[in-house]
Amino acid sequence: MAKTQTRPWKVVEYLETEEDMAAYLEAAFEDGDPKLITAALGDIARAKGMAQIAQEAGLGRESLYKALSPEGNPEFATVLKVIQALGLRLHAAPADAATKQ
Repeated sequence: MAKTQTRPWKVVEYLETEEDMAAYLEAAFEDGDPKLITAALGDIARAKGMAQIAQEAGLGRESLYKALSPEGNPEFATVLKVIQALGLRLHAAPADAATKQ
């Protein structure tokens, strides 16, 4: 039997549109794990170009990599700057709104 060749799956290769990125981040928010949200922001920033996002957010590229790394713990202000630089925005809805649909 021939061996199947695999390669690591990289989410950044699939985050092609603004809608893809927004849906990916929304799924992370729905999960509610802060580390997952940070990781999703990092993935989206890498897909768009970390240097560009860092510049638009007014942050250093290296500090942004660190903040959005698995060991990172970014301040909420940093998260908001990154979300804005990504061209995304947050919105609030009642928690039970999702169950009514």
